[in-house]
Amino acid sequence: MNALDYRGRTLVLTGAAGGIGQGLAQAFAEAGARLELIDRDGAALDRLCATLPEGVQARAVVLDLGDLAAVQAYADDLAAQELTVDVLINNAGMEYPTPLGEASAQADRRWAELLDNNVASMQRLTRALLPRLAAGASVINQASIWGLKGVPGFSAYVASKHAVIGLTRALAWELGARRIRVNAVCPGWIATEAAMRSLRSMAAEHGRSEAAELQVILAAQAIPELLRPADLAGTFLFLGSPLAAALTGQALSVSHGEVMH
Repeated sequence: MNALDYRGRTLVLTGAAGGIGQGLAQAFAEAGARLELIDRDGAALDRLCATLPEGVQARAVVLDLGDLAAVQAYADDLAAQELTVDVLINNAGMEYPTPLGEASAQADRRWAELLDNNVASMQRLTRALLPRLAAGASVINQASIWGLKGVPGFSAYVASKHAVIGLTRALAWELGARRIRVNAVCPGWIATEAAMRSLRSMAAEHGRSEAAELQVILAAQAIPELLRPADLAGTFLFLGSPLAAALTGQALSVSHGEVMH
């Protein structure tokens, strides 16, 4: 049997309606998985489901991961359906600049929102779904290469992605006895709306055009190209499969060589 054949397996994917989420949904759909697609944007989820291959089992789940009661209700719904989760991808997140010198109530709220959305939401959903995770299941947390280094002006986002890697490693130990693997993926610069917003912010901070800022970014990569959401699919398919049975607690850099470790 093809180890990357996901027929008969259930994937729960958060942030499914965004750029990376859309790419992952398409890849796992093509591999035959049954999809639980979670996002706050119901209309975007409906558009995504309309693009999936015919015959794919996919359910659009409108859910605010910041709402603990709603998260638990979703887990209870899976239990009522007697559904077992084989792969959980905690992909939902947000990215905004948070310069240290910006002292305001709005800046403090943004800091709190980033940490809650990017880290605590992963813990909430993983904890709620713990009874539904199959023995040998794979949990994959979306981190960033900025979780592996420091970047000025984005302290909350950078801190949140370092925390995602720490959470990943702690949960790998906690869940290892059940043969549940927990890994993180650390994408580099990828052509999504959030990343391009950060690029514009950095260009303005450095007094450069967006095109010039992009050239600086690409010059730091061994392969000087922006990633596309589809470029991450192979890494996630691998980590969710039996081929990655020996991998847990890892933070894999997928960055065209910008970060090598």
